Amino acid sequence: MLDPKIIRSDADLIAKALRKKKFELDVARLAELDCQRKVLQTDTEALQNERNQRSKSIGKAKAAGEDVSEILQSMEGIKSELDTKKEQLNLLQKELGDYLLTVPNVPSESVPEGADESDNKEIARWGTPKTFDFAVKDHAELGEALEQGLDFEAATKITGSRFAVMTGRTAQLHRALIQFMLDTHTLKHGYTEVNVPYLVNAESLMGTGQLPKFEADLFKLRGDQEYYLIPTAEVPVTNLVRDQIVDADLLPLKFVCHSPCFRSEAGSYGKDTKGMIRQHQFEKVELVQAVRPQDSDSALEELTSNAETILQLLELPYRKVILCGGDTSFSAAKTYDLEVWLPSQDCYREISSCSSFADFQARRMQARWRNPETGKPELLHTINGSGLAVGRTLVAILENGQLEDGSIQIPKVLQSYMNGIELLV
Repeated sequence: MLDPKIIRSDADLIAKALRKKKFELDVARLAELDCQRKVLQTDTEALQNERNQRSKSIGKAKAAGEDVSEILQSMEGIKSELDTKKEQLNLLQKELGDYLLTVPNVPSESVPEGADESDNKEIARWGTPKTFDFAVKDHAELGEALEQGLDFEAATKITGSRFAVMTGRTAQLHRALIQFMLDTHTLKHGYTEVNVPYLVNAESLMGTGQLPKFEADLFKLRGDQEYYLIPTAEVPVTNLVRDQIVDADLLPLKFVCHSPCFRSEAGSYGKDTKGMIRQHQFEKVELVQAVRPQDSDSALEELTSNAETILQLLELPYRKVILCGGDTSFSAAKTYDLEVWLPSQDCYREISSCSSFADFQARRMQARWRNPETGKPELLHTINGSGLAVGRTLVAILENGQLEDGSIQIPKVLQSYMNGIELLV
């Protein structure tokens, strides 16, 4: 959530910045609500002062032996009017708060202009896409042909479309990827591994910005408790600092978490509805940092580099892009996407999004740190990203490692996790 004080002080400037995200801030509505708020606050304070003055008059009158019935009667009217004003003020503040929850984060000045993903800017490439002297197959065809591979038909029978069953060596490779990513981030990059619930409450989703805007993309459970399946480990992990004041000596906080992710994504995505590119259930290794505001930019660069390390160790060609304003997510101030090369599509596809949220999530969560220079609590900055999406990494290994006979070369760095196996057959 944006700081209401900043919006009030310079709504036109905020509105101009938000246009980079293709969002029109309703400046007139905000001005009207703020004007009404000021009037109601003034009226409420005046009535409270009047009530206090008459309370003092009652004491003096009683001490003088005077009749106080008229004063008491007038106070009943003041109390009734004060209650009405308070209720109006609460409703107005709720309306203002509800609107502000729909306002996206202001993009960083370094975010380029643009309408959609076609306007994202490439920053760098790593690795050279492999050339094949045979007709390449996509991951779905490769996986289904393996002796122990992918079974989409079984998943459809068990559950429905956009799910997959992995068997034998392929399931082992999926598990090996998770362990390899966790080991790299904890042992080499200094993250603390956490294991969190896969169900969260609405307050947690509100804190990281999924609610109220993206409720249609979530799986909500039925029952007495209002629980949602997590769309990403970002939600429960970032909320570890909700309603906390973190000691400065503990910063930065760096967490890594493996979890399943559940997304409704009701829209149609053409060929992405087949295979493992876009599923209702998938797994990720998520990186989350909570840092001092002055360390926010460098933390985003570090976290993105940590995710890149995984791709480099797996020897998977990729490129790094900065998202334009129109493609930057609701809560993010700045985002880098890492896109891995997929031979079957002859293009790069997203495998990780690494974002800085500045204090947008922290304000919603009241996640703070105590600045030793002032002794006062200040809002943290939060950063997160995939390190990496496990299913898409498996897809990239299947496609980039395919041989003409349909077997798959396992990256060297994973072979120790696979008991020395070098090929999927």
